[in-house]
Formats: sequence, C-alpha cells, structure tokens
Amino acid sequence: MSAAASDYTWFADRFPGLMEAYCLTLVNGLTPSGLLDRLGAREECRVTGAEELLEPAHQAWEEHQGDGSFVGATAVGDWTLAVEPNGYLGTLDEAIVPLSKGTRLVSHFRNVNAVDHFFWLDDGELRLHFEPLFPTARDGSDPDSLVEVMRQVGFDLREEDDASYELHTEAAFALAEYLTAVRLTPEFLETATYVCGIAPVPGR
Repeated sequence: MSAAASDYTWFADRFPGLMEAYCLTLVNGLTPSGLLDRLGAREECRVTGAEELLEPAHQAWEEHQGDGSFVGATAVGDWTLAVEPNGYLGTLDEAIVPLSKGTRLVSHFRNVNAVDHFFWLDDGELRLHFEPLFPTARDGSDPDSLVEVMRQVGFDLREEDDASYELHTEAAFALAEYLTAVRLTPEFLETATYVCGIAPVPGR
C-alpha cells in the first residue's frame, strides 16, 4: 500500500476544526472500549461523525480545566482510532507507553500554534519521535529506519534553510498509514460511531 501527503489534503478542507488542534492515535488489537479502559476512561456517550466530537471536547475542557481529556474511539479494521479534538494524551509518555503494551501505537498531534509531534511505539518502546514541521530532528530507539519512507510520503529532509514546510501535517497522516496499513478517508471519519469518554491527564 502506497501512501503520500497528497492523499490527505482533504483533511484541512473537510475537518477544519480538527485541523486547528487534534491528536489522532491508532492502536492495534484493542477495541474502542478497551482503549478507553487503558486510558482510565469510562464510556459516557456515543456520537457519529468526527465533527460531532468538537463540541463535547470543548465542553469537557471547560468542565475539567485540563485535568481530563475527551477521547472518541472507533474501530477501523484490527485497529482502534482515538480522536482528541484539542487534546494531547497521545503525546504523553505516561499515556502512550502503557497504551502500547503488547501492541503497536502510532500517534500524531498538531495544535493551534502549529506545534506538532509524531510517535511510533511497539510494546512500550518508543521507536520514533519527531516534529513533522522539523523532520530532520528525530529520536527514539530506531530514528533512522524510516528515512526513505519519510521522503516518499512527503517529508522534506533537506537542511532547514532549504526545506519546504508544505503538507507536513498531511505527510504525518501518510506515515501513520505506512506504519499501520490504515488509510483514513473523509467518508470514514464522517460516518464512524465514536465511543467517547473523559480520560485523566497524567500529572494533572
């Protein structure tokens, strides 16, 4: 399965609210309820369509003052996709290390200030982390094995003075697809039913 940043240009157009600030996490082998359980959340509601996650997510932020993060989880093949509008659990070691135990986890995040992160973990081990805006600075136990793949999906790995910063968020989607074989589509995000809960934010 080939993947490219150009395959995901629809995200900004179809989901502008999520594009502004989101965290998407894919975990293999867990059900949506199982994922919420690992995060310490209980099911509170179900909604259909990713855009319908925005309002309850913002309400949860106001109600919990950052101590709890709203998560909507839905099955996609053998994986579960967790969507956090304006959330960041998928970037926290305290959350993603236990969430990835015995399986693979891939997450990517972007906030309103264009701060972004990409994570790949296998069985609690951080294999790769980098900021999609600055893909030449990578860490983890295996930071260089995907360099050619990163180029192919659309990351510009030239020195920063020469690099292009176009479609770096879309390239994060494409790299996640490469690692999971899950191709997200606007139709899937718009029609999926999400099991939703409030997960405690570690350290808060």
